[in-house]
Amino acid sequence: MEIDHNDLDTDKRPHILYRCKRCRQIVASQDNVVLHEQGNGQSSFKWCKRSGTSKDNEKPECSSIFVEPMKWMEAVEAGLVEEKLWCLGCKARLGSFNWAGMQCSCGAWINPAFQLHKSRIDESTR
Repeated sequence: MEIDHNDLDTDKRPHILYRCKRCRQIVASQDNVVLHEQGNGQSSFKWCKRSGTSKDNEKPECSSIFVEPMKWMEAVEAGLVEEKLWCLGCKARLGSFNWAGMQCSCGAWINPAFQLHKSRIDESTR
């Protein structure tokens, strides 16, 4: 019986790793990302920021990714309810977390929330 090697590789997408921009420490992978449905943008926020440049039918882009809690998150391991998330390698601030949840820049509410700012991390393939 012959093995079809195409059956072994069912996922053709490259595996994405998220690294600290400053020291290149791996902080998450695509397997750790918690997906969420995009919100309604600025209208979702209590303060309803006014912006003449945004179109009503245009979906806002998320400025962060949300991940599941991981062992490198010292504040989570310490039992805190909310805190900033710091890189273990260089102590750069990567994001924050809150067990009660927080709102994404797209307007969606994520609960619990372990947020990594895209401006502080790089995406790379293995």
